[in-house]
Amino acid sequence: MTATLTFVLVIIFIALVFDFSNGFHDAANSIATVVSTRVLSPGVAVVWAAFFNFIAFAIYGTRVAKAIGDGINMNLIASDYRLYVLLSALVGAIAWNIITWYLGLPTSSSHALLGGYAGAGVAAYGGVAGLLKVDVWEKVILFIVLSPLIGLVLGFLLMVAVYWIFRKWSPHRVDRLFRRGQLLSAAAFSLGHGGNDAQKTMGIITAVLAAGGVLQYGPNSTLPPIPLWVVLIAHAAIALGTLSGGWRIVRTMGTRITKLKPVGGFCAETGAALTLAYVTLTGVPVSTTHTITGAIVGVGATRRLSAVKWGVAGRIVWAWLLTIPCAGVIAALSFLVCRLLGGSPH
Repeated sequence: MTATLTFVLVIIFIALVFDFSNGFHDAANSIATVVSTRVLSPGVAVVWAAFFNFIAFAIYGTRVAKAIGDGINMNLIASDYRLYVLLSALVGAIAWNIITWYLGLPTSSSHALLGGYAGAGVAAYGGVAGLLKVDVWEKVILFIVLSPLIGLVLGFLLMVAVYWIFRKWSPHRVDRLFRRGQLLSAAAFSLGHGGNDAQKTMGIITAVLAAGGVLQYGPNSTLPPIPLWVVLIAHAAIALGTLSGGWRIVRTMGTRITKLKPVGGFCAETGAALTLAYVTLTGVPVSTTHTITGAIVGVGATRRLSAVKWGVAGRIVWAWLLTIPCAGVIAALSFLVCRLLGGSPH
């Protein structure tokens, strides 16, 4: 039992490393627009985003964490290998985060985790029939498409509305107003980012505690209630990651897709924040990266289609499509290595 508890603690530490890498990798989501418009300096922007990442737990609850923890039917996996599955899922997600950070691609840490979760589970179980819980995965796959589209539409509509409402204002006056407004929109988006993304790690840590016998699974291997200390450390880890910043991706998000002014940054962040508020409160794990990227594209498209650098957007989409399978393959290989080298973790 002592060995199992030690292994549980090791996996929880690795889960927090993933959470930190999520914040580090996705810092661009929260700060790229506010930095590229020069409303805030990079240093101030990451502190602003990290603060709202942390306090998001008080607003958004744990519905997404439950969805993540319930994504695989652990009853179908031998108890000796459940911890290996969870460890391998994290390894796959962290590895994909590092690869895409190095390439400067704003991919989804959330989908990397889900891909790792599925890949490791399939390696342990030998198939997908009955293993992946259909209701969870249907939502995930659906919102891979819907979240950037909703963000795009909202960003576009908000930008059109602002153009019409403030059409008689001077550019200088509009710029001054939305420089202040962007502080609020960046805060709202950071709340949504922390609220949705930190919950993925909460779900994994709670699943680790259940698989290790510290907590008890509910009926049909459903996730037990999430302890408050898990909620707090998950939000703290993602906030610290955001505080560290992922500058390679900030450049891609803030300048390479389209050129933004404060009014555009406000509309993109607000559109993405509204999308994240809806999906987080309804318990859907989505990509904050996909959402803000879609909103930025929508804002750019209000000027003219050529204002969006579609070649860059296309490379980002390819990275999105590859995230789940690539993280899954890495996780599956990690599980096989764990089983080969470690035997049973108990």
